[in-house]
Amino acid sequence: MAAILSKQDIHRLLEKKPPLIEGYINLEEQVQPNGFDLTLREIALLQSSGRIGVQNSQRLVPDLAPLVFDGLGFIDLVPGAYIITYNEIVHLPKNIMALGRPRSSLLRCGVTVGTAVWDAGYSGRSQSLLVVYNPQGFRLQRNARITQLIFFRLGQKTEGYQGAYQGENID
Repeated sequence: MAAILSKQDIHRLLEKKPPLIEGYINLEEQVQPNGFDLTLREIALLQSSGRIGVQNSQRLVPDLAPLVFDGLGFIDLVPGAYIITYNEIVHLPKNIMALGRPRSSLLRCGVTVGTAVWDAGYSGRSQSLLVVYNPQGFRLQRNARITQLIFFRLGQKTEGYQGAYQGENID
């Protein structure tokens, strides 16, 4: 039976090798009663079209143009779509998967984050879609908490993620 991990479960998994999450900014602030807040490392504009076909070999993700934060670490975003990269590196055991949701404060500002499933066995520094719907734009600071990961313990271990994004953005 699947179960959502508690704050205590998350803390226990942070002590494992590899830890559930590494590269976090402030553990006390980021661990939540029902998840873990991911923080903003980078933000980029999409520079070309993408493509998804029947075969993975037909996949083409758009080129990205990283944006520059100001001297206080902020960036002003006009309405539109952006690709964000998180600070944290996630290491999911083969019996835990995760879903990401935008933090409620982000939604109240007219901004959302679109995420895919973090499959059991995935390891990497993920990217997601950030969409600014607010016609007035949005001001965002580097290292801000923007997405909450909710972890689910699976009924049994799986073979684990083996896709193209395994180990992504780990430098």
